[in-house]
Amino acid sequence: MKRREFVTLIGGAAAAWPLAALAQQPMPVIGFLRPGSPELNAHLVAAFRKGLNEAGYVEGRNVAVEYRWAHDHDDRLPELAADLVRLRVAVIATPGSTAAAAAAKSATAAIPIVFSGGGDPVQTGLVASLNRPGGNVTGVSSMQGELGAKRLGLLQELAPRAMRIAVLVNPTNPLAEAFVADVRSAAPAIGRQIEVFTAGTSLDIDTAFTMLVGKRAEALLIGPDPLFVSRRVQLATLAARHSVPAIYPFREDAEAGGLMSYGASNTDLVRLVGLYTGRILNGEKPADMPILRATKFELVINLKTAKALGLTIQSGVIAIADEVIE
Repeated sequence: MKRREFVTLIGGAAAAWPLAALAQQPMPVIGFLRPGSPELNAHLVAAFRKGLNEAGYVEGRNVAVEYRWAHDHDDRLPELAADLVRLRVAVIATPGSTAAAAAAKSATAAIPIVFSGGGDPVQTGLVASLNRPGGNVTGVSSMQGELGAKRLGLLQELAPRAMRIAVLVNPTNPLAEAFVADVRSAAPAIGRQIEVFTAGTSLDIDTAFTMLVGKRAEALLIGPDPLFVSRRVQLATLAARHSVPAIYPFREDAEAGGLMSYGASNTDLVRLVGLYTGRILNGEKPADMPILRATKFELVINLKTAKALGLTIQSGVIAIADEVIE
């Protein structure tokens, strides 16, 4: 081989080597942990991917995602979180579930965790401070625990004659106590009686409805919980069957036939989780990333359901709705 050909060969190999090495580098892997099932949460996975894209990551191209679903069995969350830790994922995302975030935090103090949840993350022990979380956990607060009184007022607007109000919560949810307290504090001022019912499984939901109908509840507030999101069709069907006007936390509930929903946009919250996850992959530290607060809230009214219940929605309520389903 001539000297010039040898130099050219070595030079070409040297130029190509960094690209080949880069191509062989493994993609970072994200762990995605939720209590529900993939079939009912495709829109939230899409929102998570959108947030990742905003941070420069595309699943399958420069990042991989390991999905773990508890299928409404919260007792499985710790083992699923431990599985993600064994895989040594770069970040664990727990959108829409304080219980999943707590399980992930119990499983690791080293891997960054990004959550979205409805309670005060300081009070629930996820972070030390809203402005400087200080550990390996950061995320987004949807403020669900603070919206009980607001939902009670909206329910009064839709069902002004309803005096006995049932509140349905999952007793295992860390937000349940704060949500109920918020409703109870607002009820005396508008002359409403509050009775709390609990459900931790789909069978419990049937039992709770039997009980609240037996107690002659005239309206219903559904507390925020991943189980209730997964069972939104069941809840809407039971409320219609027993002619109970109900208000729900998320727009998906009204789209599934619920009378009315008010709360933070679920898809926007999960998008922000994806964005924060991508920023951590880009080198930011969760300890220094302040807890975001929901800024997009939606009031959705299902007029078809209102008609079936024999309710007349005042024009003033319709005017403030973000969406009216007809």
